[in-house]
Amino acid sequence: MTKPASNVLDSDPARGTDPDTGTRERAWWLWLVVPAASGVGLGLAWWLLAPGGLNVLSGNPALADPTASAGRLPRDLVLAGLLLLSGCFTAVLLDSKVRKPGHGVRTFLAVSGGAAGALVAWQAGLLAAQWWGHASSGGDGFSLRSMTALLLWPGTTALVTFLLTLFSLMGKQQPEGPPVAP
Repeated sequence: MTKPASNVLDSDPARGTDPDTGTRERAWWLWLVVPAASGVGLGLAWWLLAPGGLNVLSGNPALADPTASAGRLPRDLVLAGLLLLSGCFTAVLLDSKVRKPGHGVRTFLAVSGGAAGALVAWQAGLLAAQWWGHASSGGDGFSLRSMTALLLWPGTTALVTFLLTLFSLMGKQQPEGPPVAP
């Protein structure tokens, strides 16, 4: 069955309009840019919450010194937790568009944006520590010890998207009866 001529003329792929609903699709590049830009906020949140930064989460004065070895693991875990939550949030947003065409491209861009966002969060946290942090006597101040924590955002996005897609496909019922020949 072909579309009526009015719907064909109304559709404009350059504008991203859908002739059936009249709604506008999001641009594909937003899946790359938004996670990368949100890394700035995550980096600031990391510095605010983590030991050695502003230390809002624990409030323990013994962990306020960025050179204290007791604050290294909690500092890494705070960033890891923020990146893990961001990956889950990105995957849930992707799942809402799973039935629309271009899901693979959106997933690739979201995973790439998550990797860029994790790097931006790391650098924004380090920059916040330089601007507003305590002056440390050694060169071992507010930093990230476990660089593998940066893989949590893209890894979580990919894994949760895969699981949500798998569960949605497993839940589909096959039509009963013999297959119909075209």
